Amino acid sequence: MRVAFLTAPEGVEQVELTDPWEAVRASGGTPALLSTAPGKVQAFHHLDKADTFPVDELVGEADIETFDGLVLPGGVANPDALRQDAKAVAFVRDFFAAGKPVAAICHAPWTLVEADVVRGRTLTSYPSLRTDIRNAGGEWVDEEVKVCSGGPNVLITSRKPDDLPAFNEAFLAEFGRVSGDR
Repeated sequence: MRVAFLTAPEGVEQVELTDPWEAVRASGGTPALLSTAPGKVQAFHHLDKADTFPVDELVGEADIETFDGLVLPGGVANPDALRQDAKAVAFVRDFFAAGKPVAAICHAPWTLVEADVVRGRTLTSYPSLRTDIRNAGGEWVDEEVKVCSGGPNVLITSRKPDDLPAFNEAFLAEFGRVSGDR
């Protein structure tokens, strides 16, 4: 199982990157860090700088066919920057069009809104995004993890770092099914 983790060069919430990343590795999968710029990604602990992580691939050069799933970590600045990058938005949209599963946590659904892929879907997020999701045609629910299969792909969403155990379990189960089909 090969999993893409897409982040902006700065602003990703560290635990929302590292915890799912380690879950993928622990399950025998291979995570890959994609970003919009080469070099390193600067993670944050809320508003404070945390660690940096090396970028494996540029999103504009990555081939979705080489991945079984996509994880979009949160952090307020991270998805705000991603939704302004045409290549990042197209990459996310392409995962939906290809029927591949996507998992997004906390503020990450902002990128989904920009990609216009939440219409008719049920998802959760950090509560401050509920109006954005509804305005984009999605149904927002306040749940630890929401698995929505009512679209071209399976969409797994969670609200915040406290939801990471349920988030990881849900996306690993779905991504594992996809990788088993290859």
